[in-house]
Amino acid sequence: MIRRLCALALLALPTPAAAEWHEASSAHFRVYSEQPVDRLTRFATELERFDKAIRLLRGDPDKPVGKANRVTVFVVDDTEAVQALLGRGGVAGFYRARAGGSLAFVPRHAGAANADDLDAQAILLHEYAHHLMFSMAPNAVYPAWYIEGFAEAMAATSFGKDGSVLIGNMPQYRAHSIMGANPLPVRSLLLDDPSEFDAMQNQALYGQGWLLTHYITFGKARQDQFGAYLLALNRGKSPAEAAAAFGDLGKLGSELERYKVSRLQGLRINPQAIGNPAVAVRALTPGEAATMDVRIQSKNGVSARTAPDVYAAARKAAAPFPKDPGAQIALAEAAFDADDFAAAEAAADRAIAADPKSIDGHVYKAKAQMATAQRAKDERPETWNAIRRSILVANNLDPQDPEPLILYFASFAAAHQPPGKDARDGLYSAFLLAPQDSGLRYATATMLLRTGDAARARTLLAPLAWQPHAAGRAKQARALLARIDAGDVEGAVRLLDSPPKAPAKS
Repeated sequence: MIRRLCALALLALPTPAAAEWHEASSAHFRVYSEQPVDRLTRFATELERFDKAIRLLRGDPDKPVGKANRVTVFVVDDTEAVQALLGRGGVAGFYRARAGGSLAFVPRHAGAANADDLDAQAILLHEYAHHLMFSMAPNAVYPAWYIEGFAEAMAATSFGKDGSVLIGNMPQYRAHSIMGANPLPVRSLLLDDPSEFDAMQNQALYGQGWLLTHYITFGKARQDQFGAYLLALNRGKSPAEAAAAFGDLGKLGSELERYKVSRLQGLRINPQAIGNPAVAVRALTPGEAATMDVRIQSKNGVSARTAPDVYAAARKAAAPFPKDPGAQIALAEAAFDADDFAAAEAAADRAIAADPKSIDGHVYKAKAQMATAQRAKDERPETWNAIRRSILVANNLDPQDPEPLILYFASFAAAHQPPGKDARDGLYSAFLLAPQDSGLRYATATMLLRTGDAARARTLLAPLAWQPHAAGRAKQARALLARIDAGDVEGAVRLLDSPPKAPAKS
């Protein structure tokens, strides 16, 4: 009931009369906001400068990102709107990693009430740092402390008016965790299983992870040892075996205690190195603007309880705009989520009629057709061949969009047909396009394992074993890795069919 009321409250939030929805489009982001154009442009520009700064820090080339794989940022009214979307309080913003477009939701006024509070900008930068880490080195194994420590080292980034970027600032909202009593000494940080941490240790993971990451990255200490440590982890060594690269951990802990009270400096990257990112801003069409609230709700995700209300709002908002592809796509998505597959297909057809190159139109047409066939238990080859033709149209329109590739593979399971090599290769290609989506990573790894490609399956599973916020999946990945490493591939496949239960939450 609370989630349903939150969804209704979000849809009913008033919009200032003078506000107008715009889209800022850049190489790595799409930002939707009712902010004034100059503020929206500045916000999108700073996100691109942040992306460039991290790539320069890590020495990673800026490879082209397909339009579908850009991060979409929805800037909503305030923190109350953010919390209504998430269904709980105490949050200033959040991010969802998804193939075909990861999503972030932040309020227009992103500042914290005081310096010790975690604000929306810090959350967005933290999560985008994760996004880049898993995109730039998709199969690298990183320990939990470094995954979170690196993201925190990037989260407090500041932007100069001259176009410079300062990374490595201390996050003031972690100051107590960094400077105060430490429930997570370096030995525990490096050796212990994060899934076993208590609440205080979980909080300390961020602060102490920041400190050790900062020491290595900006203090330029023990970098060779850190490289050897990561290499050992990536070769399958245990945390204790890998940590031996640091030598005496007590000495390392003493160094960190001295370092944290020294003059901690980050890195200023000058504007010449950052460059001047291109950002294009356009006003949304009347149909897109009218359906933006339901689009935000749908993209965030709905439940069986909230879907009917979002669908009702979508029908009302899209009705005046039958020839607006954006409005009809929003309606198609809401109708699909509410299990009205005929209406979803009809809306998708209207979107395609208005814009034959609408990838989302062809995707939702195929999704609706798949769901209709499954409901009717229609497994006729001609039915599924027609469905796959819609999917292939979407794929041909943008081969860099992972969603049609995922949908094509899924269509075989939906039809109770074994996927062919083209479908399996397509799923793997989708993973390569969106390695930050851990669900897609796991699905691809299991597909490889079932087809006997244990080596590639292991490569994809290894990073999942270290995920700090998915204890169940990390445990499953470790169990699969143990069987693969023991040469028991058949046992690993059996484990897929009877996975262990996720640990109970305390």
